[in-house]
Amino acid sequence: MRVQPCVLVIFGATGDLTQRKLYPALYNLWREELLPSHFAVVSIGRRDKTTAEVREDIIEAIRNFSRNDDHAFIDMKPFLELFTYYKLDFNDSLGYGPLKEYLAQIDRTHHTQGNRVYFLAVAPQYFALIADELHAQGMAENTGSWQRVVIEKPFGQDLASAIQLNRGVRETFREENIFRIDHYLGKEMAQNIMVIRFANTLFEPLWNNRYVDHVQISLCETVGVEGRGPYYEKAGALRDMIQNHVLQLLALIAMEPPVSLDTESVRDEKVKILRSLKVKPQDVVRGQYGPDKHGRCRGYREEDRVSPNSNTDTFVALKATIDNFRWAGVPFYLRTGKRLPQKYSEIVISFKKLPGVLYFKERDLASNLLVIRVNPDEGVYLQFNAKQPGTQSTILPVSMDFCQNCAEGFNSPEAYERLLYDVMRGDSTLFTRWDEVEYSWRFVDQIAEWWENSHEPIPIYPAGSWGPKESAELLKRDGRDWLRFTRVGGGF
Repeated sequence: MRVQPCVLVIFGATGDLTQRKLYPALYNLWREELLPSHFAVVSIGRRDKTTAEVREDIIEAIRNFSRNDDHAFIDMKPFLELFTYYKLDFNDSLGYGPLKEYLAQIDRTHHTQGNRVYFLAVAPQYFALIADELHAQGMAENTGSWQRVVIEKPFGQDLASAIQLNRGVRETFREENIFRIDHYLGKEMAQNIMVIRFANTLFEPLWNNRYVDHVQISLCETVGVEGRGPYYEKAGALRDMIQNHVLQLLALIAMEPPVSLDTESVRDEKVKILRSLKVKPQDVVRGQYGPDKHGRCRGYREEDRVSPNSNTDTFVALKATIDNFRWAGVPFYLRTGKRLPQKYSEIVISFKKLPGVLYFKERDLASNLLVIRVNPDEGVYLQFNAKQPGTQSTILPVSMDFCQNCAEGFNSPEAYERLLYDVMRGDSTLFTRWDEVEYSWRFVDQIAEWWENSHEPIPIYPAGSWGPKESAELLKRDGRDWLRFTRVGGGF
């Protein structure tokens, strides 16, 4: 399916996101002939650069970060000619008038018909400012042609700031033209969650509190804050990961079947889940990584531009429940953290054991598990019980394991490829609607308020461990443990 002609205008084009994600994603879309036949990119930044220099930056970005490593054998000239650079100080109102004329010239040169995607790869304080200037210059009227805006997280620091940001952007763009990006929703297996649930009679009848014992969602990182100290001091793991990525995955796992697969029907069901989420103060654990046991890794408080007395959370674990008929009584354990032993993102659905008869009468058999692995391995793992070969009646857990990106030569599209493609098509299914953002912040804000009022020091966990001991205790008091799938040898 070819999308309509358009110009992609990247505000903040000299930043890390553009270099690491956007330029490589555009290259991969171009290689697969998914860009519009009439298309151009205007990279906007405050630095003194020429278009030739930016095109060199693009080649370097593709060399370092593209999943396709064939750029050395491809004639890059047609791709690079799509890009030009425009210097603009975002605070300079007088600079937006010439930008309007420049984009009009791009439209004439590339026959893009006035259709625009404005990608705001900038700090949140510039969202409303840029939107307001676009409106003032008549560059976001959506009359005769379309103009859409893409907003990167973080979308606010709490509900109050999110409302203010949203109000500023909504003064220029209607909700259907605002694309709030959460790159986790662009990942292959995140997109696969609905297919696994609703395209298989094996799973959907069991997807409720009659058969599911509990659900675990883990987004674990081995890295620290990587120079983002000032940002992380304001955000922490709760706001940086739980409010968006984790709650979005939970909503996809727990939502009711939508009446159709159109964008608004899917979003409606996700919002119902976010509105139904409940959590108690005693069911939330936070932590902050300290130095590792061997002295090779410094603690969070020793990171650049981080307060030596910081109480910022780099680890969060919690038990939430969903107050509806499908999930009443089923705990959802959520966990995310930095400086953990493994990097992975996965969802584990643990099914209830059968009553204590037959094989369950005298044996403690393993639970049936369905694991959806989001990254780095992309796939699905199903654990069930079977007899071990031999003369003894020994029952062991065995597995069926589908790995989507393990096959030789398979190269999954990056999240930003799908998301950029969907923006150009006008499909906002994988983007968050305002009320999703609102109810996510409502859930997170209450936890942040509990921590602020507690005045208790934050637990410190050694870098390279699985977080503070309270995280394991959160599940142990329910008779459960955190489950970690490993592909080496299979199993947990």
